Amino acid sequence: MGLEARENANRRDGRGLLNPAENPKLSPMVPEKGDSVSGYLVLPGYGDSGPGHWQTLWEEAGGPAFNRVRQRDWISPDRKDWVETLDRAVLLASPGTVLIAHSLACLLVAHWSAQAPSGSLAKIRAAFLVAPVDPLGPVFPATATGFSPVPLRPFPFPALVAASSDDPYATLEFSRACAEAWGCGLAGIGAKGHINSDSGIGAWPEGRALLSSLIRE
Repeated sequence: MGLEARENANRRDGRGLLNPAENPKLSPMVPEKGDSVSGYLVLPGYGDSGPGHWQTLWEEAGGPAFNRVRQRDWISPDRKDWVETLDRAVLLASPGTVLIAHSLACLLVAHWSAQAPSGSLAKIRAAFLVAPVDPLGPVFPATATGFSPVPLRPFPFPALVAASSDDPYATLEFSRACAEAWGCGLAGIGAKGHINSDSGIGAWPEGRALLSSLIRE
């Protein structure tokens, strides 16, 4: 993350933080009439999301409304290749699509949004971005290429970043800087690691509540 975004983070007064406890209601796992959502594209990060990951559990609960974007190479991600794969998926999607990204896929959304044509961007109802990774961090996967620098352009659709206070792949300050640069809210959810299957959150009902709030803005 560049200096500009880190300076933005220092100026942020915290009023953009969302408290998921304020909305404990679980969101439905299928689009509801009137919510302007046609479906969901699930975007896993490095290594894909396994059977115990909340993204996989949401897919299983959501049925055909949820579609995983399957990258050609999960272990040696190339930013250009991943962006092209996402672009193809959006072209096939209907207007009112929600992006659900985890980890490296949060950076994927930022890179895609910065270069996607207006017609594709107009299809996106919202983006839920969970545990973005810092490409300059000490544990960023060495086999992932092209994800730095992180685009600082605001998204043309509503978005929310959810971040943990003890994520080994990024500091909360980095996530706050991303949210500031992308023009979206930040939900701090406490000490939940990388918000994955190792975090002990199961199907992550807290995240479902956050998603529900986002798509009803």
